[in-house]
Amino acid sequence: MSVAGGFHNAVDSAAEHGMDCVQIFTKNNNQWRARPMDPEAVSQFRLRLDQTGIRLPCAHASYLINLASPVEELWQKSVDAMVIELERAEVLGLAGVVLHPGSFTTSSEEMGIEKIAEALDVVLLQTDGLGVEVWLENTAGQGSNLGHRFEQLEAIITRLPEPSRVGVCLDSCHLFAAGYPLGTPAEYAETMTAFDQHVGRHRLRAWHLNDSKKEFGSRVDRHETIGEGHMGLDPFGNILNDPLSAELPMYLETPKGDRDDQTLDAVNLETLRSLLN
Repeated sequence: MSVAGGFHNAVDSAAEHGMDCVQIFTKNNNQWRARPMDPEAVSQFRLRLDQTGIRLPCAHASYLINLASPVEELWQKSVDAMVIELERAEVLGLAGVVLHPGSFTTSSEEMGIEKIAEALDVVLLQTDGLGVEVWLENTAGQGSNLGHRFEQLEAIITRLPEPSRVGVCLDSCHLFAAGYPLGTPAEYAETMTAFDQHVGRHRLRAWHLNDSKKEFGSRVDRHETIGEGHMGLDPFGNILNDPLSAELPMYLETPKGDRDDQTLDAVNLETLRSLLN
């Protein structure tokens, strides 16, 4: 949800749509700089969370951050930016900060994984004592993006000396684009069993629920309105009715806009709730 006009507006928008959770950016996601946080804006945000009952709010980290970068200057800049992301999230009382693991660009998968783990270790040490977690997001696998295979997420996490504040946010569109089937109950079970074997269901903190504009296994990250992309509705029914995900927050990152007399957020929420058994 947009924080235009104040962080609290995102909470109010979520509540008006009848949502149970909310994801925000705590700063402009396409800029390195971050304005100092206004104490009054923070108080308003926390107050509206209490008043509306919106739970498990999270933030998405800036898209500029690349913890896998082989360029030392960008890598260090990314580490510093991620520390700031966590500090801002802690002030707001957020549960986690969703982070794309990174892209190895001109290096290699192995080197990229090593750089991500090294960076996260530094970030976690510099923010020791904070409650907010890092939620690694699986990716579609475009270009040199890491995190599109469960084995890659496993390799990052197992390299961390202290991974207790590291969880995972699974994106349905990214899973589909990366070649993980979700359409039938058997396919969904197979995919989640693989996730459990490599990462562990105990590390799953949240879902991003998005349909895909591109075909299965395309490795292209393009989100679509629920039920109107190549995924269809069945995968979302499997996710929503999984008892092991029942208490997890599920955030929409679907296209914005209006349809008839409803926002697309309302349309997507209505569609998803219709799939609940």
